[in-house]
Amino acid sequence: MSEAFSAWMKSIQVLMEEALGEFLPAPTEKPARLHEAMRYAVLDGGKRVRPLLVFAAGELFDAPKSELACAGAAVEMIHAYSLVHDDMPCMDDDELRRGKPTVHVKFDEATALLVGDALQSQAFLVLTEGEGDAVRKLAKVRLLAEASGSFGMCGGQAIDLDSVGVFLSRGELEQMHRLKTGALLRASVLLGAWSGKQLSSDETAALDAYARATGLAFQVVDDILDATADSAVLGKTAGKDAADNKPTYVSILGLSESQALAEKLRQDAHHALKDFGSAAQRLRELADLIVDRKN
Repeated sequence: MSEAFSAWMKSIQVLMEEALGEFLPAPTEKPARLHEAMRYAVLDGGKRVRPLLVFAAGELFDAPKSELACAGAAVEMIHAYSLVHDDMPCMDDDELRRGKPTVHVKFDEATALLVGDALQSQAFLVLTEGEGDAVRKLAKVRLLAEASGSFGMCGGQAIDLDSVGVFLSRGELEQMHRLKTGALLRASVLLGAWSGKQLSSDETAALDAYARATGLAFQVVDDILDATADSAVLGKTAGKDAADNKPTYVSILGLSESQALAEKLRQDAHHALKDFGSAAQRLRELADLIVDRKN
């Protein structure tokens, strides 16, 4: 990781922490306990990969930072809500997330359920903030809704739950993860780009190819880390996929082939950006970050 990229990433993470703190309800506002739990779920943790993708794609098209901050906050709230629900006893039943107790452990299950519901609503509220073009805002709302719903993230999670103890082919596993993880990462890239301009068909296709590669790489690396890292490094319970008898890239392909696939997807992501030249350097570096990460 270059010093320039590290500094850029840190600046976006700080900016997003401030923006999220402003966009989330204050913990002093009633219902105070719900608002406290919402802030606990979102703030002070996470790599902010999705907002980083928003900003990297937005900077490619000179998008205003204020609009990118709204889009980044919205997609991070959707991501955080999905983690809160994913950790609940009715889903993955996990007690550790981002190095701290999960929301249902810190508060209670009913509060965790409401936190997810409220964060989802807050995300769409934030996405309509600012003075941007109303038609463009509507397109962004639709994009995020599609990426979050039954044909995106929620659909992928449903397939995941149905697949416990079931053999999946590589194609079936890939489809599950393109929905569960990839859809929201794709939305992050396009939300950033759409904050700057109306894309041509070639630009959309290139960013789609990049997002598909990085989205799948993210999940492949997640599976590798679940099998190889420890809980202290991951910030969540390691080895849980195997313990829960879930199909993963490691269980289907093996560790070595999964690592080779992650590297191929990195190269695919870089290749998709070839026509953007040096202006897409931040997107390339984020693809590297996704593949090389340790947690």
